[in-house]
Amino acid sequence: MTTARARRAIGAYGEDLAVRHLTGRGLVLLERNWRCPEGEVDILLRDHATLVVCEVKTRTSLVAGAPHEAITDVKLDRLRRLGERWMLEHGVHPDGIRVDLVAVLLPRRGAAVVEHVPGL
Repeated sequence: MTTARARRAIGAYGEDLAVRHLTGRGLVLLERNWRCPEGEVDILLRDHATLVVCEVKTRTSLVAGAPHEAITDVKLDRLRRLGERWMLEHGVHPDGIRVDLVAVLLPRRGAAVVEHVPGL
């Protein structure tokens, strides 16, 4: 059984991989793990003139389902609202907001698989 501490470490590693993946494709990192009373955003980035609110889901197997399945309509709405709040608090006025998913699969053997799903 995975402990809470181990889950946090796996999640942090997945976020590190996601940041490397996204910045390697030209997105600009603005902030990680931004929190407010309404929730948390894993990664905030800029893609040209668009604010990207990125949710990272890291899995060590698909037994509990694919990472994509964890992103519900309710979660998407909350992420959009959090992005808008971040913009207000930071005085940022992008041309638009986009919610992305980075799904990270960490198999027992072999390299991690990182999938970027833009514009959920």
